[in-house]
Parts: sequence; C-alpha cells; structure tokens
Amino acid sequence: MKKNNSLNLIICLFIAFIGGGLLMYYIFYNTDALDNSGTTVASGINTCKSCNGTVIVNDGSLSAAVDKIYDAVMMVRNYKGDQIQSTGSGFVYKTDDKYGYLLTNHHVVDGATKITLIRSDDQEIEGEVLGSDSYLDLAVVRIAKKDVLDVASIGTSENSKLGDTVFTVGSPLGYEYRGTVTDGILSGKDRMVTVSISGNSDDYVMKVLQTNAAVNPGNSGGPLLNAEGEVIGIISLKLVETQVENMGFAIPIEYAMSHIENLEKGNALVRPMLGISMINVNDTYSLYRSGIMLDKSITDGVVVVEVSKDSGASKSDLQKGDVIIKLNDEKIANYAYLRYELYKYNVGDTITVTYLRDGKEHTTKVTLTEYKED
Repeated sequence: MKKNNSLNLIICLFIAFIGGGLLMYYIFYNTDALDNSGTTVASGINTCKSCNGTVIVNDGSLSAAVDKIYDAVMMVRNYKGDQIQSTGSGFVYKTDDKYGYLLTNHHVVDGATKITLIRSDDQEIEGEVLGSDSYLDLAVVRIAKKDVLDVASIGTSENSKLGDTVFTVGSPLGYEYRGTVTDGILSGKDRMVTVSISGNSDDYVMKVLQTNAAVNPGNSGGPLLNAEGEVIGIISLKLVETQVENMGFAIPIEYAMSHIENLEKGNALVRPMLGISMINVNDTYSLYRSGIMLDKSITDGVVVVEVSKDSGASKSDLQKGDVIIKLNDEKIANYAYLRYELYKYNVGDTITVTYLRDGKEHTTKVTLTEYKED
C-alpha cells in the first residue's frame, strides 16, 4: 500500500514538474523583457509607468492618432468658372481671432477662380487663397474661424526615423473617397526628386520624405503624420511609372513652415539669380546650336551660354562655355540642382561658384541679384 502511495506521489510530482516547466517556457517565450519594476512585458504590450506597473495592451491601432487629425483635414475643390477643375486635400494648421488657415499644394489651387473646401462632416465652405508658390508647391487658404472643426498638431520630420509608422488622411480619386486613411512606414528621408515646374522639363528638385503609404491623385496637399497624429509632411507628388509601386513623397513640415509667413501675407517670394543663360552638359543638341563643344569626360554640371548685363555674373569671371559644377561646395548635377541650391540664398548674398574651363577647375565670387520674370 505504501509502495503504491509512493508511486502515485512520484507520478504527481513528475506531472507537476513537466506542467510547470511548460508554463514557464510559454511565459518566457512570449516575453521580450522585464520593466524596471519587475513587471513582465509581453511582446506587443506596453507598460504604463504612471499606472504602478499595470500592463496596458496596445493593439497597434492608429485610431487615436486618426481622431486627433481627422476633423482638421478637408477636401479641396478647384473651380474654373462653374466647373470643377481638380481636387486635392489640405489641413488646418492654425487659427486666429477671425480666421482658420489651411495648408495645401500650389498645384491643387493653381488657376482656380474659386476654391471650396469639404469638411469631415460633409459641409462645403468657400476659401480664399492668400499665397501660393510653384517652386515650393505650397499654398495657404483662409476660411472663417467658425468653419474650423479642428486644428492639426504640427510635429517634426527631423526626429522621425526610417521604419517609423506613418499615415495619411486625404481624398484620393475625389469626393467618393474623401477622408480616406492609409498607413505605412517612413521609407526614406532627404530624397532628391526632380519635378517639372514649367510643364515641359524637369527643371527643379525637391528634398522630400518617402513613404510606402498609398498616395493617389487627390491626396496632394494632405498631411503625412507620425503615429502620434502630428503632421511631419505635406503630400506632394508620387512616382507614377507603371513599374513603380508604393513610393509617395511629402514636403517636410519644417520646410513648409519656414515659408508660411510670406504665404499668409500673399507676398511674392523674392528669388535670387546668378545672371546667366544655361544648358545642361548632356543637352548635346542645344550645345551644338550654341556653338559650344565639351570634353566627353564632363558628365555633370551646367554650361554658361550667355552672361546677362548688370547681373552678379557679369561682375564675376564667368563667361560663355564655362561649366558650373559647384555652388558653395555643393555639387551641381544639372540646372534643376543649380536652382535648388541657388534658392537657398537671398538677394545680395555672395556665393562661390566653381567652374571648369579648358579642362581646369576655377572659382569666382558672384553677388546674387533679384530674379524678375519677363
């Protein structure tokens, strides 16, 4: 009898040992770490330090962040006469005593005779374009303060890291899909993307953020947001080649806000110029017509075709046939990059221009003058 009891005890202990081992294995297998208070934090779970170690489940939802921005985003309608010319998105970034101010893209409002905005509650209101700039691809639209439902929180893209969760709110493909939310990650920073300003050439570059969140026509002007619902960029353009997917781009919010005062005042941005006519080094036909021959080893830069009278360049050493390869030590690949670097400076600034002539590298100083459209 005692023998049977001992055997039963051994079997029970063995089962308890095995069961306990399996339980501990399960716990530690599904545990990433212990927090400072000794509370076990399971994978995908956050510990609230202000809750005395209470474990708070985080299911990865962005709903709280979406709620934070959703009513600040509006669909933008661009009218020419009585006809809708195009649509886009925008968001309210501030209010004052009388008005609300909405940020969007220049190309969303360009050419409009009337701008209307559709709020998240589906009410359509009228807006007034205060200022807009094609090179920035930014515009400010003013509305009555009573028409503002919410104001976006402005964050920073500088602290964002590759792989961070981001999302957009906008109106892809127009009215039917207004208020669409898409998410993804921050795929790239400081991307230099060539764009067309004049409509017939790639004449400018923009330094932008890259995301794989779905971006489609109608998202332009809408916010790119971090997981806290703070705006870190303004959706501006998308690679649309048929073989490319999930590559959307946004203007960093810091860059946009640095120009916001001029846009609000409707001031035309004063841009500097060197005072030259130029051709890309790879534009062999135009170079031939201008009577300029280059060494085949020169693959980057812009060629001076003509120096304008009474300009900064006219008081420098630059002359026809010189190949500009740097502005203040920043390399110049073509005239899109030259404009990008040049527009960092103000009228009256003096910069160093590095150029090639007769196979040798030279430098000269140019004091920038004001660019005036013909």
